[in-house]
Amino acid sequence: MKQSMRAKRMARNHKRMKQPAKLSLVSLMDIFTILVFFLMLNASDVQVLDNHKSVTLPESSADTAAQETLLLMVNQQELILQGRKVASVPDVLATSDDNIASLAQELTYQAGKAASPDDDKSAPRAITIMGDEAVPYQLLKKIMQTCASAGYTNISLAVEHIAGTVTEAST
Repeated sequence: MKQSMRAKRMARNHKRMKQPAKLSLVSLMDIFTILVFFLMLNASDVQVLDNHKSVTLPESSADTAAQETLLLMVNQQELILQGRKVASVPDVLATSDDNIASLAQELTYQAGKAASPDDDKSAPRAITIMGDEAVPYQLLKKIMQTCASAGYTNISLAVEHIAGTVTEAST
């Protein structure tokens, strides 16, 4: 039986399809190498503190970067240390005591958890306070007093970085 031109063309096309396809790995390796270098360069300089919707940080033009320390978040309703609620703000403001007992207890627990046998006991521990810009100074003073009495004397306040303008003093 004689094949039509269309049948011959289809048979020829099917013969070509049986050959294995060649994959060029050189271009894929180039792409992945560039991607790896890009990720390595851009991931090293970024430090992000966990931000919460209820905390609006005050603005500052300070250039000092944040360090990895204990994080105490203070909003209008509660004090949160490392993700755990420690105390409520109205209760803390209602007391006349300068130390917050529940915060001191949690700080002592965190210090014991992070301590190693070769740790220097006299070295100051660090803590970062991420407080809402509307937090009253009286509350902030109580928090810092409690942190200092628990051995956390290296206290940092988290702020939102804005570009500072340089002004020249006229003489």
